[in-house]
Amino acid sequence: MNKPFSQACENNKRPILKVLEHFFTESGKVLEIGSGTGQHAVCFAQHLPHLVWQTSDLPDNHPGIRQWISEAGLTNLKLPFELDVSSDTWPVDGIDYVFSANTSHIMPWESVVKMFEGVGKWLTEGGRFALYGPFNYQGQFTSDSNAAFDRHLKEMEPHRGIRDFEAIQQQAGHNGLMLLEDVAMPANNRLLVWSKG
Repeated sequence: MNKPFSQACENNKRPILKVLEHFFTESGKVLEIGSGTGQHAVCFAQHLPHLVWQTSDLPDNHPGIRQWISEAGLTNLKLPFELDVSSDTWPVDGIDYVFSANTSHIMPWESVVKMFEGVGKWLTEGGRFALYGPFNYQGQFTSDSNAAFDRHLKEMEPHRGIRDFEAIQQQAGHNGLMLLEDVAMPANNRLLVWSKG
């Protein structure tokens, strides 16, 4: 099979990396929720060698992620495991960092709630959670392109859609996560970073 490729990942990996370099500073283990093609994982594991990067996704995406990992040959980059964020048990044992990109507007809201519960449960004290994607503020789209993207998402699956920052932040607070930074990113996206405790 051809190795999967996302132009969006290629475009945003460097801006995301700059933020992660600032917040994912100590040695530790990262869980990536929804590794997609695997491009982010390869880039970040390569440039953040003090971190062990654990990929995860639904089984359909594992072959592509494995291809990227195999070609990269990085010792701090781990093959994907299946992670259902809605499950009460995750296949992890204490994680120092969590990263997830472009997941909260794809999964149902109930799964977003469960994702924050899981992060709050499994993240070590002082650990950080970085969530990348488009968000609304006070119920308003931040751009016409985001409004069009939201319509496109809902046409594909009614449960999808750009989430309100305030609702996301409420879930973070419910699970012991304190907002450290809300960083503006290219293409009307944001990178939200929380700390546990």
